[in-house]
Amino acid sequence: MTKTLLVEDDELNRDMLARRLTRRAYEVVIAPDGRTAIDLAESEIPDVILMDLNLPEIDGWEATRRLKSDHMTRHIPIIALTAYAMTYDRDSALEAGCNDFETKPVDFCQLLGKIDKWLATPAG
Repeated sequence: MTKTLLVEDDELNRDMLARRLTRRAYEVVIAPDGRTAIDLAESEIPDVILMDLNLPEIDGWEATRRLKSDHMTRHIPIIALTAYAMTYDRDSALEAGCNDFETKPVDFCQLLGKIDKWLATPAG
């Protein structure tokens, strides 16, 4: 079972995505903010992280930078989830260390394709 860390501060978005992932047989671990995301990534070592970028405590860009600089978590693919859809926002997420980018509202089938792609890509 694929373990997914879902980092999302909006309760409705979090619940909807968690339910849909669980129905697809993903094990979902939830973090409502960047600080909790870092702690859970280090303790749970998920297979993939879905990272909202606009978060309390520590934003998704900084949480991603910290996770990608840590030898224990740098191999975990991170897919940014954000309502910011401009090219600059995508570039900023990738520059922070995200492996991919998905805009909200999330196209669930497209997101699943991105998860599958990154799980099939050898860590490097």
